[in-house]
Amino acid sequence: MSDGGRGGRAAQLKHTGLRPGWTTGACATAAATAAYTALLTGEFPDPVPITLPKGVTPSFALATEDLTAGDRATAGVVKDAGDDPDVTHAALIRTTVRLLPPGAGVVFRAGPGVGTVTRPGLPLDVGEPAINPVPRQLMRSHVAEVAARHGGTGDVVITVSVDNGAEIARSTWNPRLGILGGLSILGTTGVVVPYSCSAWIDSIRRGVDVARAAGRTHVAGCTGSTSEKTVLAVHDLPEDALLDMGDFAGAVLKYLRRHPVDRLTLCGGFAKLSKLAAGHLDLHSARSQVDKTFLAELALTAGADAPLANRVAAANTGLEALRLCESYGVPLGDEVARRARDEALAVLRGAPVEVDVICVDRAGTVVGRSDPA
Repeated sequence: MSDGGRGGRAAQLKHTGLRPGWTTGACATAAATAAYTALLTGEFPDPVPITLPKGVTPSFALATEDLTAGDRATAGVVKDAGDDPDVTHAALIRTTVRLLPPGAGVVFRAGPGVGTVTRPGLPLDVGEPAINPVPRQLMRSHVAEVAARHGGTGDVVITVSVDNGAEIARSTWNPRLGILGGLSILGTTGVVVPYSCSAWIDSIRRGVDVARAAGRTHVAGCTGSTSEKTVLAVHDLPEDALLDMGDFAGAVLKYLRRHPVDRLTLCGGFAKLSKLAAGHLDLHSARSQVDKTFLAELALTAGADAPLANRVAAANTGLEALRLCESYGVPLGDEVARRARDEALAVLRGAPVEVDVICVDRAGTVVGRSDPA
């Protein structure tokens, strides 16, 4: 990670002075690693180290452990969200690992407090436990490492539970998204970026200042690590030209209005950038929502017929709306990117900044682009 003088996302986080935390996915992975190790060796590692997608290697203390059954073990980790006001902070994440016959693979189950997907439009199929793809891959890879180290086959059922998860989930958007029965096990990096409006906006301004001082004429505002990777692949920008915009699109645009650079690329998830396209400058889910009626209007502009537009308006999520249009060859992603660029230019109020917008899906695949203004 870079130091505070070099700019970029890591320096922004350091500049906020806020302590990062760990996602529910990271906690579940640590608990799964400990439980499977105990099954194969008879002992729980404590603390238990894991390796996260960007190479960070935290260690987690175990809050609970149970090896009373011969073919299964359970370990629990208390989530530490750092300085982020996360509703799952201090929640107890329990993971039970049960042995399966060789060749059965890794199977995921939702225990008490973890939700089940009941509607389409999410990155998981209907009927699946709400354990997102990256945490699943993290658990698979750590199970494989434990198996290789201790002579196991790696064939297991992993059941994730969250104490009081069903109650906590009432404070999230899960019920509206059709994730019923509890929380989602989330995380793309394993790290919870602490959220503070004033500190994060200040860090964005500092990031622009560092980029300008380094002579950068092209900067990119990214909503997260996935979009950052996409920008690097598309534009090959240096680290100090990358701004961790998060949800604060307005902060980036208003500061560049006063302190312009030649070019700005905005890159983020399709759903978040659809909010910018609709005129929202704060993209956080607590303050703005994906407007499917607006997406239906954009779909019509992009060439959809009335029946398809009606289906878009009734979609469960922005991702479902996007996939519907993709299946009919309607470039909704491009239309969202163009409209988001128009909104960005309106906020810039004539400042000499060329803007382009890139929309990505959860995997970082480009699903929409505007042409530079």
